[in-house]
Amino acid sequence: MLLSGTQMHIITFIFVSIELVIFFYLIIYKLSRPDDKNAFLNLVLIALLIIYNVSGGLLPDPNLPGSFFTQEIIAYGTGFITPCFFPYYVYKAFGLEKMKFHVFKGVALCLLLPYLLFVAVYAATNNLDTAKNLLIVPVVYALWIIYSLTKAIKYKYGNILKSNESKEEAAVLFFSITPWIGLPVVAYFDLSQDAEALITNPGFLLLLALQVNRHIKQFRTEHQRLIDSELCLLNWNANLQDEVEKRTRELERANEQKANAFINLIHETKTPLTLVNNYLEEYINKYGSVEELDIIKGGINKLTKDVTSLFDIERFKKGIDVYNHNQVTNFSEILKDNLLLFECYCQRQTIECHKEIEENVFMKADPNAIDRIVNNLIENAIKFSNTGSNIKIMLRSNNDKIYFSVRDMGIGIPPELQKKIFEPYYQINHKKTGLQGMGLGLPIVKKVADSLGGQIEIDSNPDQSSGTTISITLNRYSLTKNDIPVANPIKAKPLSYNIEHFDITDAPYLSSRQSIILIEDNEAMLKFLSTRLRNKYNVFCSLNGAEALKKIHGLSLVPDLILSDIMMDKMDGFAFAKVISEQDAYSHIPIIFLSAKSTSTDKLKGLRSGAIDLIQKPFSFEILSQKIETILESIKKQKRAILGLSISNLKTLDNSETVPEVVGSSAFDQTCKIYHLTTREIEIVKLILKGSTYKMIGENIFISEKTVAKHAENIFRKIGASNKIELINILRHKPKADFQKAR
Repeated sequence: MLLSGTQMHIITFIFVSIELVIFFYLIIYKLSRPDDKNAFLNLVLIALLIIYNVSGGLLPDPNLPGSFFTQEIIAYGTGFITPCFFPYYVYKAFGLEKMKFHVFKGVALCLLLPYLLFVAVYAATNNLDTAKNLLIVPVVYALWIIYSLTKAIKYKYGNILKSNESKEEAAVLFFSITPWIGLPVVAYFDLSQDAEALITNPGFLLLLALQVNRHIKQFRTEHQRLIDSELCLLNWNANLQDEVEKRTRELERANEQKANAFINLIHETKTPLTLVNNYLEEYINKYGSVEELDIIKGGINKLTKDVTSLFDIERFKKGIDVYNHNQVTNFSEILKDNLLLFECYCQRQTIECHKEIEENVFMKADPNAIDRIVNNLIENAIKFSNTGSNIKIMLRSNNDKIYFSVRDMGIGIPPELQKKIFEPYYQINHKKTGLQGMGLGLPIVKKVADSLGGQIEIDSNPDQSSGTTISITLNRYSLTKNDIPVANPIKAKPLSYNIEHFDITDAPYLSSRQSIILIEDNEAMLKFLSTRLRNKYNVFCSLNGAEALKKIHGLSLVPDLILSDIMMDKMDGFAFAKVISEQDAYSHIPIIFLSAKSTSTDKLKGLRSGAIDLIQKPFSFEILSQKIETILESIKKQKRAILGLSISNLKTLDNSETVPEVVGSSAFDQTCKIYHLTTREIEIVKLILKGSTYKMIGENIFISEKTVAKHAENIFRKIGASNKIELINILRHKPKADFQKAR
């Protein structure tokens, strides 16, 4: 039964339809697994089979274009191309190594060549039966292929055929491949189309079923691996989560212990600071103050403030109540009293202070908390304001709200950093001054404002304009008849902060003294060192490395020593030392670093940058002074030694014209004998002292330059000279004691 309008049998059409579905399935499989090489082989195989079935089913047909000869050649050609691919397919897809000969040689000789002869004979005789007689060779070759396939399967599966799975795979492979290899047999005996389709196509379907079975097993294996991986991952995540929680608890306990130890340390530090501060106050009240005591007082006050800030910020972190806000406080009075203390510092730095303060602004708050807000904000405004600028302080109220703001004309705070400045210990180091803190001022202001239910805002954008405004909104309290505002703590306590500003100048230059460049960004420390060192040396002061470089280049002398801090703005100590080391005129200047950095890494970095020592702060001035004196004295000795050696060498060179006379004297010969020089060595010594090179000496006495060098080495060793000048001096004049010693 043929398909309507064609020569294709209905059975062939059914197989073609099934194979097309399989073809598209394999395309999808290949796209999902692009690295699967077998999927591509399967695609090629089924495509060839579809082409074979279509061409064999439709051709020859007089209704189709092309001659009968052409159609027959195409039909028989597809019947040969498909079996030509089979050996390669089983060789690659199933790893049948024994099929290698047929892949590369057997197919070409026994299938392709007979087909070409078939075409030639058919074209010459126009007799299909005569041409078909040549197909006996592919028929015989098909039997050989079947035999080789049997051996190849046995070779591969022979050792593992005990398992049912291996037996099944080997059987399916054999019975599916055999009919395909038998295609030439089918063509030779000219079987009917339906018989041909029933013989060849089931074999392919068997093979496809084998491949599908493989795919299913592979999918199941991968699915099981995925499930196992997910279970392992879940277990791993659970274990990891347990471990993370355990480690987190351990870290929390460790951090809590450290925090408690830190708080205890701070608490214990406050007691001796209080004692020192009070005794110092008592001494100043009795005997008056001097500049040194004022510096000590300022340092203690700053240390006290920093310790208090550390104590407060750690208590805030632990959720401990720092202040008692069940008190009525006069915000206006606290602000005005603080301003009395700050205005003098504004005058020192020629900063104009504009204030707009509303009277009798009350709120429910601890007065010490309000003092911290006022103190920190005004202090920051002065610290970050340039000389000659101004700050504006405003306090006003409206209904139930209090508005307090401080504005400076400093460099400003970039918007991306405006949240970070409220993090403890974070600093924006625009400028280093005596007020340089630890980055706790604004975090404490934020914590206090939060505890009072207030809000804090920053208005600053350096890209648009200079200056920063920090505003705090708090809750106002309406005073009743029964309320008694607490006393202002600022009136009962001494100044708890100090804005250091010193008049620092270079020491008058004296030519009889050695010169020191002193670099230190802390004005109090710079003042102290400058005052103590100027008693013995010329001291030139700078606040940072960049300023020091300008000063050095502007001096008419080369400094003898540089004493430098490491942590500085604009140019730190390491960068300064690197620049100095790269300048020939100044690279010889010794550098001593002074630094609070105490790790061995920092010290090693300092020494590698060219420094001869790194002294850690705090240090004893007496030790520092002695080191400076020792280094400078050593430099003096080195200069004298170098000068003396230079003069001696010049004198020796001036007397070098007498060398020939020395060489020819009897004293010279006697000295050579005292040093046990051989006749050859004496001959070489004379030529050396006359200025001859080793090469010239070798040519003169007919020996090699290498031999001359060996003799010269022995000569210098026997005499104890390291160069020609010493050799001349020893041989020209020999003290008696040395003669006796040589003997």
